[in-house]
Amino acid sequence: MRSKGVSDMQARDNLAAQASKHAVHAAADALIPKTDDRQKWWQQITEYSLILIFAIMFIVMSLTVDHFFSVENMLGLALSVSQIGMVACTMMFCLASRDFDLSVGSIVAFAGVLCAMVLNATDSTVLAIIAAVAAGAAIGFVNGAVIAYLRINALITTLATMEIVRGLGFIVSHGQAVGVSSDTFIAMGVMSVFGVSLPIWITLICFIAFGVMLNHTVYGRNTLAIGGNPEASRLAGIHVERTRVWIFLVQGAVTALAGVILASRITSGQPNAAEGFELNVISACVLGGVSLLGGRATISGVVIGVLIMGTVENVMNLLNIDAFYQYLVRGAILLAAVMLDQLKNRGARD
Repeated sequence: MRSKGVSDMQARDNLAAQASKHAVHAAADALIPKTDDRQKWWQQITEYSLILIFAIMFIVMSLTVDHFFSVENMLGLALSVSQIGMVACTMMFCLASRDFDLSVGSIVAFAGVLCAMVLNATDSTVLAIIAAVAAGAAIGFVNGAVIAYLRINALITTLATMEIVRGLGFIVSHGQAVGVSSDTFIAMGVMSVFGVSLPIWITLICFIAFGVMLNHTVYGRNTLAIGGNPEASRLAGIHVERTRVWIFLVQGAVTALAGVILASRITSGQPNAAEGFELNVISACVLGGVSLLGGRATISGVVIGVLIMGTVENVMNLLNIDAFYQYLVRGAILLAAVMLDQLKNRGARD
């Protein structure tokens, strides 16, 4: 009888504990503000606004601009943004970690010049590409080391390397374009696979590879964590300085590869190539939702940002709009992208 009474008391205690737990959960749920259907709808519109804007713009351009939706123009559009797309993949990591790189345009030019010079001296395409990519990685390493370990602002550091590297390109080339005559090297820029140019395939591979790195690797998670809160990341055991150096090293290597491909397309290394290139890349990233404050980035947004930038420039060329006006439009897009980023950050804080 005593054991039965004890078991009854335990059962009542268990029921009381469960009832208390349910009451606590109910009270907690009551404190959470409910999101009405209108707020959910607005959140979804905000999240997919970039895709919606691009889709509307693409449809309007297809219906109103002659030859825009032709196969030749679509392939030309993809080819024209291939270098920007490649570098935007790595710039995404820089911005996501609260840094940026203004030296990418100079690296593109210097890598093209160096590749052309090594190619003419050795007649080896492979050696020329390796030398150019290694040089780009070395420049990126210097950027990252100075920023991470010497704690010099990324603006000052990359602005300095932008000038230094551009100057080196002019010095080694004596201010002249360095022509190439290697059929193998030139084929890189004109070769097609299944009707699509090789540079486009390389850009697609970069989108896929860096998208996987961002979303499914420790490297990507650490990058976003550093951008979100560097001190908390350091306390969590993340090697913040080492990761930032790697980010810039990869940035330099991929940017140099983009310079090699550009040199192949124009059959020469041009020391004055890619001027203003860095602003186009940063604009595409910020337009694609990469936060200038760090901690937020998506590869799908970067792809859309690159396509919007390329589409606008392509349409202006089809409409024979003067190049001077194109500068105004690109500047307006950059300003709009930054304002949109600020609005998103305010919304996240609120």
